[in-house]
Order: sequence, then structure tokens, then C-alpha cells
Amino acid sequence: MNEVEVRGAVKRYPEGPGWLEVLHGVSLTVAAGEFVAVVGPSGAGKSTLLHLIGGLDLPAAGEVAVEGQVWSRLTSRQRARLRNEAVGFVFQSYHLLPELTVLENVMLPGLIGGRPDPVAGLRRRAQELVETMGLGPRQAHRPSELSGGEQQRAAIARALINQPRLLLCDEPTGNLDTVSGQQVLALLQGWHREWRTTVLIVTHEAALAGAADRVVTMRDGQILNASVVGGRLA
Repeated sequence: MNEVEVRGAVKRYPEGPGWLEVLHGVSLTVAAGEFVAVVGPSGAGKSTLLHLIGGLDLPAAGEVAVEGQVWSRLTSRQRARLRNEAVGFVFQSYHLLPELTVLENVMLPGLIGGRPDPVAGLRRRAQELVETMGLGPRQAHRPSELSGGEQQRAAIARALINQPRLLLCDEPTGNLDTVSGQQVLALLQGWHREWRTTVLIVTHEAALAGAADRVVTMRDGQILNASVVGGRLA
């Protein structure tokens, strides 16, 4: 089963009187339960591709599907629901709400997604995730009181609160020191092993890419390599 299918995706943005095309007919398949790293120089289109896969943006041409559902064929409400139920996001810049505690930030996707979970159950799940991330003593703290590594671990817990089947990470260790980056990598690997969540990571970090099942290399808005995975050309 394929979790992600990108078919001939093109993405362009207005630039002056014309257009800047940043993805040129990209195609990629990611199997359910696979751990894939996307690498390449800055400006290669890696983050743009990740945003299309997560339904945060739509392609100008081609199709992007998650769990067989093509983002561009869904209404905005349907896209929001699929993102909330199936996809978790981890960004380089954390994006924690400064006025909320760690626990409240982690609970937030469960509260805004319209899920039927009782708040008490959601809080218990959030507390378990916070403990798993080693943030138990910090759960009542606000983001400004945390280190960069602690903020990223809180962001990962928030991304996992709805138990997503697809986890998208954009440079998750880019702002961290070596030790904190290793801790984040270990957490992602552990979650992937335990839950077989499909993980797609954009990274410049060799250690993070080396932990993946497969490495996809991008340059100038195109995918350069086509790796054979389990007898299947990806």
C-alpha cells in the first residue's frame, strides 16, 4: 500500500511579470510504513514538495495523493480534516504558541480537529507523549522557558497527538546542537519502529538521512535518483 503518491507535480510562484517554477514534474511514491529522507541543496524544492505532500499547498499541475485521496480533488474542509486525522507536521522553527504551556500546545491539534475524544482522554494521551519526550517536569512551562531541543521535542509530541499515519518533518534538527539533534533522531526512530508510521524527512543532516530506509536526492526542482526498494522502482 502506498501512503504517498506524487505524480508529475509542478509548482510555480509569481515573480515579476512571469513565473518562477520550483518543481518541474516531480514524481515520488512512498510506501506505508516507510522512512524516507529527502536531501539536496537549498533551493532544490524539498520543502515545497513536503508542503504539497501535506496538503498545505496545491500543485499547479500534476497530482499529490495521501492514502489514495488527491488533495486537489478535496474541498478545503475535507483537506483540513485529512490533514488533522492522517498527517503530523514537525517544522524547523517549532511553531509553538507562546501563551500556552507545553501540555496545552501538545493537546491543541486534538482540541481543534473536531475529534470526539473526551478532553480528559486527550489530556492523558498528551501527558504520556510529554513523558515519552522527556518533558514531564516541563509540561507546565511555556516555550520561552525551554531550550531549543526541548521546544522541538514538544513540537514532535504535538505532531503525534492525533496518532498520524504520516509524519512530515522539515529540517527537524536544523536549529539544534548535536546532542539535541541526536535525541530528536532517536525519538523519531523509536516512534517509527513502534507504530510503523510513514515518515518523510527533509534534511541536510547526514546522520538523519542515514537513519532512513531510503534517501531521495533533489536538485533544481527535480528528483535525481530512483532507488530500487523491495524490488519496486520508486
